[in-house]
Amino acid sequence: MPVAEAPDDDDVRQSYNFAPGYHGLVYRADVPDFGAGGTRRGADAPEGTGVGDEEESTLVEDPKETKYKLQSMKWGLVPFWTKRNPDYGTVLKTINARDDSLMENRGMWNTMKQKKRCIVVAQGFYEWLKKNGGKEKIPHYVKRKDCQLMCFAGLWDYVQYEGSEEKLYTYTIITTDSNKQLKFLHDRMPVILENGSDQIRTWLDPSRSEWSKELQSLLKPFDGELECYPVSKDVGKVGNNSPAFIVPVASTENKNNIANFFNNAKASAKGQEEKRDIKMEEGELKSEEKDVERVNGEGRVTIDQDSTEDNAPIPVPAVKDGTASRKREHEEDGSKASERPAKVVKTEVASHQAQTHSSESPKKATGRQSRSATSNGTASKANAHKASNGSQKITNFFNK
Repeated sequence: MPVAEAPDDDDVRQSYNFAPGYHGLVYRADVPDFGAGGTRRGADAPEGTGVGDEEESTLVEDPKETKYKLQSMKWGLVPFWTKRNPDYGTVLKTINARDDSLMENRGMWNTMKQKKRCIVVAQGFYEWLKKNGGKEKIPHYVKRKDCQLMCFAGLWDYVQYEGSEEKLYTYTIITTDSNKQLKFLHDRMPVILENGSDQIRTWLDPSRSEWSKELQSLLKPFDGELECYPVSKDVGKVGNNSPAFIVPVASTENKNNIANFFNNAKASAKGQEEKRDIKMEEGELKSEEKDVERVNGEGRVTIDQDSTEDNAPIPVPAVKDGTASRKREHEEDGSKASERPAKVVKTEVASHQAQTHSSESPKKATGRQSRSATSNGTASKANAHKASNGSQKITNFFNK
């Protein structure tokens, strides 16, 4: 549908929890505020309202030249004859208009249905399913299955309160019987017209300034496919607003779903395990690469040993301290031996003596022999005489 004029984004309330009193987006014919067709404001007002008989003419010369516009209006229709700002409870009574209340040419909707018809644009709507005798209410979100915008049939009006120069534009949404798909949820639903269809053109045609059966016939249940599912109960609190309100409760995208909480925890744990496995594999690869570098680099020290079968060089055994290497340097260059510390030399000598004694084979014992407590039988012959005459004193040992 063509749009000749549109409001600023700030003038329209964009919300996932749209409540009565908010300013929504309305599509209508660009006609004067009192509607299409010639009229007298006082003549259209109900008796007792005190509205004057000011004459105003709004005849449309050529319907083909009619322009259409988008306009920001407040949800909850306030009739033009209202003198004071109504309270919130009164506004709630006019957020919807029943289709059967438009059949007769009387009532508060009589002027609007003839000259002030509009389309209310929305993404979807909420309806509450009552359970346990109405004690429990479960909110459901309804939208088109093809995800296109919904076009609700509506009526609009404007009012200017006494003592105020400001004009207030308001609207109401027309409801009808629910279709088969929504019967379980509620017995009423908004009148949904097909976007860009002849239905909308007929409904908005400003040349149709009289109510007719053709216009009444447009107010019927929607015969297209809808999608309906339960959503978060937080949508029932006015002031709450979140994109999660139109996400199904059972959806994997819903963070408030308890099942999704545990599934996300499992997925997180699995992800951590995969990261650990990847790190371990990377560590093993790096270790293998280091081994390959050591083999290909041939940087190891080797020695030749004749005892091997293939006479292949073998690596030099690892030494904890530098003793063996210093001993080898001593063997290769005797001039450096004098520079070694005495402690190291003693260690080498002791090691050499240990190797010498270990190379001798032990003698077999020929028999059991008693041993003296003061002698082990290894005394030299030179000291035999001194030992036999008994002249040695224990103090002599310490005097030596």
